[in-house]
Amino acid sequence: MQLGILQFSTDEAMHPAELAREVEARGFESLFFPEHTHIPTERRSPWPGGPNLPREYLRTNDLFVALAMAAAATTKLRIGTGICLVIEHDPISLAKSVATLDSLSGGRVLFGIGGGWNAEEMENHGTSFRRRWEILRERVEAMRAIWTQDEASYHGEHVSFDPLWSWPKPVQKPHPPILLGSGSARGRQRVVDYCDGWMPIAGRDAIEAGIADLHARADAAGRPRDSISITAFGAPADAAKLARLRDAGVERAILPVPPAPADKVLPLLDRHAKLLAAV
Repeated sequence: MQLGILQFSTDEAMHPAELAREVEARGFESLFFPEHTHIPTERRSPWPGGPNLPREYLRTNDLFVALAMAAAATTKLRIGTGICLVIEHDPISLAKSVATLDSLSGGRVLFGIGGGWNAEEMENHGTSFRRRWEILRERVEAMRAIWTQDEASYHGEHVSFDPLWSWPKPVQKPHPPILLGSGSARGRQRVVDYCDGWMPIAGRDAIEAGIADLHARADAAGRPRDSISITAFGAPADAAKLARLRDAGVERAILPVPPAPADKVLPLLDRHAKLLAAV
């Protein structure tokens, strides 16, 4: 099992290039950053993590600028979106960003996506919370067409464009792995239907039971189980718990570090690095 690192990249945290260099130097496989374009000052949507929204949600760096900094500072480290809010992006522009990042990094992008929880945030981008999943699917399908076809077109209810040219194409073929972050049964069906991997949240989602359900859904769809990777997001920094995740079929575990300066992050990275030999 591979181990990666997750940090909210903010204006108060380590510079993404500095963090990436330190993560790669310790032997971790990947570095993930989340995304929020903004947080509305008034919202009804409850944060899934508790009653109080952490400060870092208001201060996130632009996801793709931060990942580009991380990629430029490293040579082997995989760089991941954890998660990209596809529903808040134009799919043609987002396809260009992902493909460019994958091309310039030499094929190191892990494209984690999700439907999001903040209805007011996505409404500011013109996306209906109720229809976010159908919108997400069409945008993913449209991006896949752009990544894999020289003259791509797509016509759906929410996304529609006639043949177009768009380069660069991703280095990874057919495209960077699309990992869906969702803990629900419907989410696992979406993974089977149009994604390359499942990315549940450790400690919040029942991962072992979820893997069994995911495999049953893959079997029913005639899809090979090994065509779907499993990444545990926010994994525990505990060797025994990581071993159980590995034995359950998790291929990548992402350990969190705080959105803080180097003096607070580097000692934690050193402790996390001791787990590399255990898994």
